[in-house]
Amino acid sequence: MTRKPNSMYREIRGQAYAQKRYMGGVPGIRISQFDIGDPRTNFPVHVHLIAEEQCQIRHIALEAARISANRYIVKKAGNGYHLKLRLYPHNVLRENKIATGAGADRISEGMRAAFGAAVGTAARVHPGMKIFTISTTEDHVDDAKEALRKGGIKLPTPWRIEIEREKKR
Repeated sequence: MTRKPNSMYREIRGQAYAQKRYMGGVPGIRISQFDIGDPRTNFPVHVHLIAEEQCQIRHIALEAARISANRYIVKKAGNGYHLKLRLYPHNVLRENKIATGAGADRISEGMRAAFGAAVGTAARVHPGMKIFTISTTEDHVDDAKEALRKGGIKLPTPWRIEIEREKKR
């Protein structure tokens, strides 16, 4: 059975559904790493990918964006960066699977008791939330911006890039 399109889950509707201890069989998140690169070094420049509108971002989209951004920045900056995914997909998404094909009218219940089964998780994002941050040196700022642009294309919300430089003492 095919998965329904991500556009079904983009808008934030209703109350959050996040208490996994009460649910049986929630699929695991696909995000493999939240911190990549060199987390111990204190880099002087932080480049942020910031959401412009509220939405839900599925864990699959966050992982695709992380892979895309990391693949670019590691080629350009080597080990001189730290990429951080700043969201965690808490909200559980449900889908009422309806049988199709021959004999489906005898198998499927239609919309009766249509609570749905857990099919994935998503992070709820509000305007101004930081999604990704790349910390790097001054000479790799343009590479970090391009990496975040490549990652931001994979996300279902408009976004902007902000650069934050630490003040010298």
